[in-house]
Amino acid sequence: MRGLFAILASILLAACTQQPDPATPALWHVEGPSGQQAWLFGTIHSVKRPIAWETAEVRQALAGSDTIMVEVGNLSDEKAVAATFARLAKSDGQPAISQRISAQQRPALAALLKRGGYSDGDFAQMDTWAAALTLARVGATDEDSRNGVDRAVMDEAGGKPVVELEGAERQLSLFDSLPEADQRDLLGFVVTDQQGDDDSRLADSWRKGDMAAIEKETRRGMLADPELRAVLFTSRNQDWAAKIGRAMQEGKRPFVAVGAAHMAGPEGLPAMLAAQGYKVTRVE
Repeated sequence: MRGLFAILASILLAACTQQPDPATPALWHVEGPSGQQAWLFGTIHSVKRPIAWETAEVRQALAGSDTIMVEVGNLSDEKAVAATFARLAKSDGQPAISQRISAQQRPALAALLKRGGYSDGDFAQMDTWAAALTLARVGATDEDSRNGVDRAVMDEAGGKPVVELEGAERQLSLFDSLPEADQRDLLGFVVTDQQGDDDSRLADSWRKGDMAAIEKETRRGMLADPELRAVLFTSRNQDWAAKIGRAMQEGKRPFVAVGAAHMAGPEGLPAMLAAQGYKVTRVE
């Protein structure tokens, strides 16, 4: 889920000339009883170096599809995404950000604020969830988002329609609808996670297609919190699985490219589509 935050910061991106790192990310083929087909491709939204993600199996899957399904379809319209964030994030009369987390977490927050060049009162007009997403970006760069795979998949669509499973408005509204107590839990998890090396660990697991390691990541941090997990993970996967199933029933052959965490475990998209009666086979 940390990758979800990177979508919000795809601003002023430029061409990248670094030599890409090799990767064999996870890919599944979905078959229905009447010949329906789909492909599920786990992406990474933000990574330090460019990645050679388009393996032979992925190219074949893209060629066999007729629709691209992604979480957010207008990543290239950075101004629109930023405007949506600003509109939903705005809030008056909030306390200082340090007053929205536990006393034990305040030293880590102070260090994070210093790293990001923020002060304790900078978020007085911002909802807690939005402050959390902003602080989650401390230390990240535009280049990290530039190297993300979601945008690259859309660039390779070759004129095929790109369908949003969610969209920026809906995605941010999920955070905005969280009760304040859950928003503060989210902030606490962001402050705690910023002290570790989660992004590097997740990127390594993604490159290897190590879904067991990725599934473990979905059982820790904010996704170990039952309320946050229900809203930010399980219910979203249920909604997306239903949309993918409907697209297949309508005769479409979608190539579904969403964060790899959404493919993991018994609540992941492969498991949910298998539960709908589809044959789901991992091909890479």
